[in-house]
Amino acid sequence: MMLQGIRVIDLGSFITAPLAAMMLGDLGADVIKVERPEGDPFRRGDGSQYSATFVAYNRNKRSIVIDSTTPAGREAQMKLIDSADVVIDNYRTPVLIKLGLDPDVLRARNPRLVHCSITGFGATGPYQARAAFDSVGQALSGIAGLMVDPDKPEAFGPTISDNVTGMYAAYGVMGALVERERTGKGRRLEVNMLESSMAFMPDIFTNYTRDGSEGSRRSRVMRSQSFVFRCADGKMLAFHCSTGEKFWSEMVKAIGLDHLIEDERFAKHVLRVKNYPALEKILAERFLAKTRAEWIAGFQGADVPYAPINDIAEAVADPQVAALGTMAKTVHPTQGEVVSIDCPVFVDGARARAVNIAPPLIGEHTDEICAELGIDAKALKA
Repeated sequence: MMLQGIRVIDLGSFITAPLAAMMLGDLGADVIKVERPEGDPFRRGDGSQYSATFVAYNRNKRSIVIDSTTPAGREAQMKLIDSADVVIDNYRTPVLIKLGLDPDVLRARNPRLVHCSITGFGATGPYQARAAFDSVGQALSGIAGLMVDPDKPEAFGPTISDNVTGMYAAYGVMGALVERERTGKGRRLEVNMLESSMAFMPDIFTNYTRDGSEGSRRSRVMRSQSFVFRCADGKMLAFHCSTGEKFWSEMVKAIGLDHLIEDERFAKHVLRVKNYPALEKILAERFLAKTRAEWIAGFQGADVPYAPINDIAEAVADPQVAALGTMAKTVHPTQGEVVSIDCPVFVDGARARAVNIAPPLIGEHTDEICAELGIDAKALKA
């Protein structure tokens, strides 16, 4: 349990802060989720107080309900923070201060505290006061511009900006905790969605700053020689041949197009990038000749970087996912079995997840936490 003995206060809602706190909880930290009386808004995603979206970002936590607009709530909140090693929030600074969480006050009360605040755009600049959610982060950072078809604009795909921001926050917290072992002093950390989203794709921006290449929806796949092909049965396969010659030659040999190795249009990686549309067309026509299962059977023994394009049900049922034990099961006393993606970090051959506690009901541990801190639980509920 790498973070055993570390107490983390999760003051966040939705995704960024809850994800960062959950990642620390997976490594053994005692994570206490502080919720307003109405709870994290994500709880109500399906009309209940235990939606699947909430469950996805809140395992390995205890929940306490604190109304920070009341004197008793403010006092309890401060006692909780006094006991903490880490506080994570995703409030804009004016809201933090309104809630009695002025960063300077928290540092003065608890000099060893690592306090990480997550915002949409940072603490300076013209957008600092604006609200932000995932789609805003994807749009402003350029992620959406590399995916959305301008001729048919539509929002689609998974959460990206929220998730990578939460991961960068957890990364910063871990660094601050290591430093604290040397100095005995905490840190005030700030992580914003805009910069995290941009940092998530550094090659895009380095290509721009080095040679002015702005890129497009197809730039990366052309450079990396990535392809998606439909097979005879309508199912799809993905390939990623990268920049070398080995995987390219292994792939074309495996599909019976050996002659392409000698084709002057495709003789080197740089030429395959230049002539990507022509190459893609040739390969696409070939893959229509067999079903996906037939192609996969033919790849046995060949060193080809490929995978079927799975839907979610297929991904969960994939034999490699089963072999890894990726899907973790927990049981909540009243909500029953909860199945979610386990912590993906292994340490010394074993999964790093130190505990496996089902996401809490709202305020499930209020009495328990109050007893630990000597707080009058009845006063909080008055």
